[in-house]
Amino acid sequence: MRRRRDTVLVAGEKIARYGFGDGHPFGPDRHDAFIRELKVEELEGAVNLLEPRAATRTELEIFHVPAYVSLVEDRSHTGQGYLDAGDTPAFRGVFEAASNVVGAALVAAEAIMEGRARRGFVPIAGLHHASRAHAAGFCVFNDCGVVLEELRRRWGLKRIAYVDIDAHHGDGMFYAFENDPDVAFADIHEDGRYLYPGTGGAEETGRGPAEGTKLNIPLPPGAGDEHFWPAWERIEAYLEARRPEFILFQCGADSLEGDPITHLRFSEEAHAHAAARLAALADRFCDGRVLGLGGGGYNRRNIARAWSRVVKSFVEHER
Repeated sequence: MRRRRDTVLVAGEKIARYGFGDGHPFGPDRHDAFIRELKVEELEGAVNLLEPRAATRTELEIFHVPAYVSLVEDRSHTGQGYLDAGDTPAFRGVFEAASNVVGAALVAAEAIMEGRARRGFVPIAGLHHASRAHAAGFCVFNDCGVVLEELRRRWGLKRIAYVDIDAHHGDGMFYAFENDPDVAFADIHEDGRYLYPGTGGAEETGRGPAEGTKLNIPLPPGAGDEHFWPAWERIEAYLEARRPEFILFQCGADSLEGDPITHLRFSEEAHAHAAARLAALADRFCDGRVLGLGGGGYNRRNIARAWSRVVKSFVEHER
């Protein structure tokens, strides 16, 4: 493995704590499953490891409404109740755990924008269901949305691409930017008629000034790599037309065969290919700037393999 370190990895105990208890699909062991595989693949020395930090309340509120941030903070003290209609339970310390996830993604984005790295990866991140005003689908704060808004506010970027290959539609991101023509949104997912959150139909292409600017590609249950490849070609053509200045890549591993709560059958080669092609597109359009965010995935072996392949693709496609 080459020793160049243009890829940063933000990982550690602070984000490993984000989870809903042993036995829950989104348990705190997901982080360590990935780290063990990273070591097996001898990738640990090929990246710069950075520590997570907590996002500030000001940073959280560039995407989330203040009342919702306050709700999470309040329920973090008691650990009682839900943060949505019944999928995402509160637990003691949830505010700090979720803030660390957002902060980790911001650390990676900052390293890329300051020129200290060209690629980044954060395993416990990509919490794409949370809306501006509530939690959803195990996602408390939407790190993807906060990073996107921060890239615009702090760094002045205009054209940002969000690419999502998690089995679940990235509804928190889609609806937050549904009317925004500057945000390129491309999402391959299991058809919402069969899987949470029930959204992401091909006809959902944006509204108002953004009509026709978003790309949703729902696939039927059981779809495998043979369905992924042509769908991915559509993603590439879409991104080439949009010419992004930064690419956010939500690479949920629950689209791999064997996930306990989804029905797609991708292999880890889908994640490896997507990461490699996004790195190449980033080299062409945005000085290599692509940030991978782990997303979902509830089969620990699948998580370990898919995310490690993303990191490996980023490292192998450094200039």
